[in-house]
Amino acid sequence: MCRNIKTLRPPVTDDVGDEDIRAAALQYVRKVSGFRAPAAHNRLAFDQAVDAVADATRHLLDHLEVRGSASRRRPGEASGASGVPVRTPSRSGRQPAGPARA
Repeated sequence: MCRNIKTLRPPVTDDVGDEDIRAAALQYVRKVSGFRAPAAHNRLAFDQAVDAVADATRHLLDHLEVRGSASRRRPGEASGASGVPVRTPSRSGRQPAGPARA
């Protein structure tokens, strides 16, 4: 995974814009192609790949269903930086063990 690509889905990141999506797509294409900037003869393919990845990313973000995130966040709390643990399912589909809730 590219280290410079940040997570774009809520609740980790709110207010994701087209610039954020394009920047992530550009980083991905740069990583996969191995070129920071393509040569003139590869420019069209490079730009088309960035557009396709950006479109796929927008589609993904528009169709993801993030469950339970609203109940974990408190009003006025910054998303992602709060230190509130977000549980993710393990490969088996079960929730990982965690502290008991009162």
